[in-house]
Amino acid sequence: MRNQRTIEESVSVSGKGLHTGVDSTLTFKPAPENTGYVFVRTDIDGNPEIKADIDHVVDIARGTTIEENGNKMHTVEHVLASLAGLGINNVYIEVDNIEPPVCDGSAIEFVEALQEAGIEEQNIPQPVLKIDKIIQYGQPGSEAEIHVVPSETFSVTFLVDYDVKELGAQYTATYDLEEEFVEEYAPARTFCFLSEVEQLKEQGLIKGGDVDNAIVFIDKKIDNEEVNRIKELFDIDSEVEIGENGILNNIELRYYNEAVRHKMLDLVGDLALLGMPVVGHVLAAKSGHEHNVELVKKIKKEYNKKLIQKKFQEKEDTKDFLDINGIKNILPHRYPFLLVDRIVDLTPGEEVHAYKNVTMNEQFFQGHFPENPVMPGVLIVESLAQAGGLLLLNSEENAENKYVYFTGIDNVRFRDTVKPGDQLHLRIEMVKYKMGICKMKGKAFVDNQVVAEAEMMASVVEEEE
Repeated sequence: MRNQRTIEESVSVSGKGLHTGVDSTLTFKPAPENTGYVFVRTDIDGNPEIKADIDHVVDIARGTTIEENGNKMHTVEHVLASLAGLGINNVYIEVDNIEPPVCDGSAIEFVEALQEAGIEEQNIPQPVLKIDKIIQYGQPGSEAEIHVVPSETFSVTFLVDYDVKELGAQYTATYDLEEEFVEEYAPARTFCFLSEVEQLKEQGLIKGGDVDNAIVFIDKKIDNEEVNRIKELFDIDSEVEIGENGILNNIELRYYNEAVRHKMLDLVGDLALLGMPVVGHVLAAKSGHEHNVELVKKIKKEYNKKLIQKKFQEKEDTKDFLDINGIKNILPHRYPFLLVDRIVDLTPGEEVHAYKNVTMNEQFFQGHFPENPVMPGVLIVESLAQAGGLLLLNSEENAENKYVYFTGIDNVRFRDTVKPGDQLHLRIEMVKYKMGICKMKGKAFVDNQVVAEAEMMASVVEEEE
């Protein structure tokens, strides 16, 4: 484990987008701890943010597109691969259009820009997700599949096998990504087959593609008529050569296995959508964006509890899901009004089990029936509400900058008194959550007996600046 990293100063890269063809300038900017990768659309009023998160993936047609609150960013994988490959964890990525520049079809220009900006170590450890079970994704009838298996380090083994003479079977493997990425993978360029070009154009893709930012492998016989059609498709004025090496315009490869190395590059970028580095061995065969994204979705589903715990829980050897310090990383409440001491279990989007130790030192006992101390019922409900806030905020991005405001409490019932020495077991169940508004049911127990219950409505709001 090491500390999180950002960059020392801002740096920009300009060019046209591969699929949309738009001109854009991308600017990497330093970001605080726990920010992650956040795209910022500076061409839209309000500069909306799009978190690079697997839940925001909306399209994987020859690239990975993310969307948040109706705002999209196309083809993010090369940008994310550059950051992940250099071990950078927190960056704002400002883009003044809908797609980052494609540059030469690889990630090397982004990498060189980030190296120029400098890497700065931050003050908080970077959590990692250690894989402890086999997770796999494949489609029936498809030769493509991808697995991740337990390992002590992050490593990838990638195999492709195309029925094209100039490609054939290709293999690559990485065992130390940060050591190998810049020289071995960042310069690997995107590629396609000549037989796909017209179809991709008809699908509204590769509008910015040309022979300078993509390797086009010739996988069929071609005559002069088709050469002219290709020139027209790509708006090329100069001559287009039918490469003797099986590549359009005789483009020279940077590696004998550049195709599979670029597949590795895409995979690293897609894995970054998980939100933290993985410790495990990824085994991929002919995997593309769809398979990468589906694998990351399965990893997140399997490890959702661990992802939350690693995000908020600083002390790893605690027996609880979240101790008091982890709770304070989510809830804005503080003594004497923080009424939850520990979380023992949490199922994201479903339920939470929390505890509040009721002691004679509680301030409210000084004036609330001091001769016969009883915990105020309204504070029992507040304990339930705070536990509900933990359930709600754990699934929110940038939870530390948001509040849960309760908008209604119904069907409150108090079944028994709560006195010093009791331990409140708070169980909250999510009933409905949509558009930042939720309904929850809560019960408080002492020694397995219900002492209070309530139905609660709440909304999530941004912290006011």
